[in-house]
Amino acid sequence: MSREAMPELTLIVAGDPDQRTGGYVYDARMVAELRRQGWRVEVMGLAGCFPLADQTARHSLSKALATLPDNARVVIDGLAMGGLPDEVERHAELLRIIALVHHPLADETGLDVAQQKGFRDSETRALAAARRVVVTSHHTARALRDYGVPEDRLRVAEPGVDKAALAGGALDHVDRSRPWRLLCVATLTPRKGLGVLVEALAGLTDRPWVCKVVGSHERDAEHAAALMAETRRLDMAERLDFVGERNADELAEAYRQADLFVLPSFYEGYGMVVTEALSRGLPVITTTGGALADTLPPEAGIAVPPGDADALRQALSSWMDDADVRDRLRHGAVRVRQGLADWQQAGQRFAVALEDIPEATIGAAAQPERRQPS
Repeated sequence: MSREAMPELTLIVAGDPDQRTGGYVYDARMVAELRRQGWRVEVMGLAGCFPLADQTARHSLSKALATLPDNARVVIDGLAMGGLPDEVERHAELLRIIALVHHPLADETGLDVAQQKGFRDSETRALAAARRVVVTSHHTARALRDYGVPEDRLRVAEPGVDKAALAGGALDHVDRSRPWRLLCVATLTPRKGLGVLVEALAGLTDRPWVCKVVGSHERDAEHAAALMAETRRLDMAERLDFVGERNADELAEAYRQADLFVLPSFYEGYGMVVTEALSRGLPVITTTGGALADTLPPEAGIAVPPGDADALRQALSSWMDDADVRDRLRHGAVRVRQGLADWQQAGQRFAVALEDIPEATIGAAAQPERRQPS
């Protein structure tokens, strides 16, 4: 493909683009797939605090948008975009702005009523200025109807998975002499519901299990410290291990060694780690929070109400205690694994979502003040 024929795109994200959370991994994989398809993609990481944007964040987004030529196609990740409607509106007439929403900012756990309203109002304005809105799940697409996003501007591009070998826990010959190996992949933030997991496991100390939690302690250091203090108080520190963030090879090994995947989130915009577990044939115990109700096929796991430690404990105990439950869910996960979309397919869907975006209106160039950094 000639350079002139290559479609072009700028992706703008909050902070370091190489962060290892689900949203940033999704963004990076879409960039890789678009480039593989022949797109020229530039990635910009913004300085400042997000999503409650500070002045540095405002200037950073405004400057990034001001550098782009008229009619440029630019995708702004929702974490960077939702709290900065003024900056988005200022550039919306001259740029083809696409919002990429993993989940609405107002759905984050731990916000008070005023914070929820503030995020809902700001994100509604920002989304209204976008020419296209791409979401990572049908659940989020439904949620954005309440934000006034017309159906014809919405596109769904769900994540994919890498093909992976079956985990040990997906096989018939699990060593019954060792403890069950539970795995959770989640940042130590309130939305991930890890306090509920601690409470649930505290009622199962008479069973043979160990649990590894892979995820950053840095995003909410106070919450992370409280989780680990509670684990020590309950005398479970030797069995419930918050190991921190791990690189791709170490994470793959954690999946390989696991028998069961657990995700106790209050809310997920998709839940990529669930499909990562299923791609290895691992059964899953999770919640019905947000898109998780759609992400986990019922034959491959158990979904309980978010925040319900008793229900989570009961699901875990049924899996540990009942061989028929284990076999049913294990076989279900292996079947589901065969039908999962890979990242190449996901990238093709994302590229389709970027097609046919209207160009800037005639006469917009007569308003140069809109392109000056604030």
